[in-house]
Amino acid sequence: MSSPSRSRRATITDVAQAAGVSPSTVDRVLNGRAPVRLDTAQRIQQIAESMGFHAAAVIRERVQGKRPRHRLGFLLEHPDLDFHRTLGQAIAQAAEAHPGCLPQAEIEFMDDIAPEAVSQRLRRLGERVDAVALVAADHALIGAEIARLKARGVPVFALISELSSPDRTGYAGLDNRSVGRTAAWFITKLAREPGKVVIFVGSHRFQCQELAEMSFRSYVREHAPQFELLEPFVTLESNALAEEGMRELLQRYPEIVGVFVAGDGTGGVLRALREHREAGGAPVVGVARELMDCTRDGLMRGDLMAVLSHPLPALAAGLVSRMVAALDEPERPPGNLLVPLETQTPESR
Repeated sequence: MSSPSRSRRATITDVAQAAGVSPSTVDRVLNGRAPVRLDTAQRIQQIAESMGFHAAAVIRERVQGKRPRHRLGFLLEHPDLDFHRTLGQAIAQAAEAHPGCLPQAEIEFMDDIAPEAVSQRLRRLGERVDAVALVAADHALIGAEIARLKARGVPVFALISELSSPDRTGYAGLDNRSVGRTAAWFITKLAREPGKVVIFVGSHRFQCQELAEMSFRSYVREHAPQFELLEPFVTLESNALAEEGMRELLQRYPEIVGVFVAGDGTGGVLRALREHREAGGAPVVGVARELMDCTRDGLMRGDLMAVLSHPLPALAAGLVSRMVAALDEPERPPGNLLVPLETQTPESR
């Protein structure tokens, strides 16, 4: 592939030769005379800019005008939750940076996560956008709304927590079996001696939490049967309930050696653990999910030995790409996106 001499300006013929197309194809992109495939137009744009073609800016405007606009909707939990606020920011950045089109991200946060409220929000959002991703508990009402949206041509993705609906287009998040087994590995390996372990869940209707708890128990049965698992404590995603529950459990069972917070309520659990530690209580190995303000503080203070997290930039970018692919090629479902588990310890930086 030859390039024009530095002593003269690049011509349409030069750009066409470098791009492997005819001069008439470059002319069609430049003047918008007839349709040109988007990937071909993008290649011509890149080469024209690299060669310093005098009309590269015009080609760029033409190509950007060809890029389809997709309206993508996202339903996340309460914006006061640090994790969901950060997830929303990552999604907005991923939509803005997406290379294949200019998707418009409409991000909503839900104060009420009851199935009835979520299904209503999903219906309203699905009427305004082309595709939806949501964080939700698994429930028949939500599954019915997903089926209705699918019938209207609106693909729906489960985000963070899997949904059992056969009509959902895909899932984006962690392998939550790996999360549960990793948490069990940390606690059983780091505990000062075998003892009781408690798992906190927000709600068993969140599959991510249910699968993590089940896998935690599976690991203990297989590799550490000398540890005793207490019944899971349900926080209803409330820090206040989690704090009260952790405090009562530590008083009732001083032999607790490990805590896994599989759902929300982490801030409350950490306050109770800190109080226990400062009062001279026996060490408790804590493991929680998602790197946020309270879990960073827990790692620094020694109340947590590990935090198991989603890599949010990779998750958001992959989700946006799959939503766009589902709209561009509806006959080829994009499939699930399983992102790698990130692990932070007190020595991580």
